[in-house]
This record gives sequence, structure tokens and C-alpha cells, in this order.
Amino acid sequence: MSVTAVIAAAGSGQRLGAGGPKAFVPLAGRPLVEWSIAACRAAPSVRSIVVACPPGHVHDLAGGDVGVVDGGATRAESVSNALEAVGTELVAIHDAARPLLTPELIEEVIATLLADPGAAGAVAATPVTDTIKRTPETRRAFATDSVANARLAIESTLDRKQLWAAQTPQAFRAEVLRQALEADPERLAEATDEAMMVEAVGGRVLIHPSPPENLKVTTPLDLKVAELLLAERSAQ
Repeated sequence: MSVTAVIAAAGSGQRLGAGGPKAFVPLAGRPLVEWSIAACRAAPSVRSIVVACPPGHVHDLAGGDVGVVDGGATRAESVSNALEAVGTELVAIHDAARPLLTPELIEEVIATLLADPGAAGAVAATPVTDTIKRTPETRRAFATDSVANARLAIESTLDRKQLWAAQTPQAFRAEVLRQALEADPERLAEATDEAMMVEAVGGRVLIHPSPPENLKVTTPLDLKVAELLLAERSAQ
């Protein structure tokens, strides 16, 4: 079944200290977003690609075989804008900030979804290896603020054997995702991935185990690690 790949690339890059949109930060000789586009092009199931980029930067990616739309103020808005250009029954959403995407992972996530006709989606995810603590207060401070940190008392320790760190790509039946994007606007504004939106409207989403190397570039350290991994991959 044909799939449209939607690449969410509207991030500001503020935490990366990029001085501009994260999608265009150089990584191993090309803009960050180009690594994801290349992987999607090489995936046999992907029929078309749509990129949601920062407003005002459509011209930076326009042309060729890639459709480009303006991203929105929230992730949900960006994905909703991109879905207007999607004509396939399935859609695979991917973060431009995960440049180590492979065509194989795209195909595997799609296959997991198609293997279960009752599933609304399937997401790449890696098992949590850290010990996870829950605190009664929302995180607001870091180690430099000892007074604030004193209020972050551990409330409980979660069983990591049941925890997964969600990644992308995330594949969905396009109509179900559209319905999810028409839900409560406040809930959509808080959503950090598409699976949250689909889960909120009762959709069943499957896990496809993926490697931790499919990392998200958020900080300068992440960028350095991604460059090392890409260099190692090209040397193989």
C-alpha cells in the first residue's frame, strides 16, 4: 500500500543554539532535513514526500519531488497542514530532527501497522534503559538551582520493563489521524507526537522496536553524536 511521508521540520532550533531553523543546520555536509528526505526517497512504500517547514522557508526546499507546506505554531498544526497534501491511505510522520532514519525502519513500521487491520498506527520506539523517577512537581529547574531542586522529591520509581521511548517514524491510517487532529485544541497543543493524538481518540497504536541510534538532535552534543554515527555508517 502506498504511503506519503510527512517530515515535520518546523522546529526553531533554539535548544540547539542554531541561530535559525533546526531543519537547515548543517550535518555531515548537508542540511539536517535532507538526511530524512533521502531515507524516505529510498523507502519502496513511500510514494510522495511532504515537508512542513518553518513559515517563510518554503522556498528553501521547494522544487523537485518534495512537496513543501508552511508549518504551524504547534506540531499538530504543522502535521495538519501537511495532511492537506496527502492523498494516500497511509501516512508516515517523521521528525527532521532524527537524521539517522533508514528506509528499512520506515518499511518495518509500515509492515507492523499493516499486519494488524484493527490498529490505527504503529510507532518506532526503543526500550527505556534509564531508571525513571516520578516527582509531584513539573520539571522547572536544573542542577544549578539547588533551592528549586529541593522541591523535586521522588514520588515513585516506574517499572522500566513496561516503558518505551517513542521515536519516529510513526505510521497511521490517514483518516484516523485526520480525525485525531480535529479533537480538543488544548489537548492537541500539548501533544508531543502523533500517537498521543490518536490514542486520545481511542485509536490503538502498536510499538515497533527500533534502535537507540535513531536519535533526536536537540542539543549540540546530539549533533556531534549524529555526525559520528553517520560517518561510521558511510564507512561500512
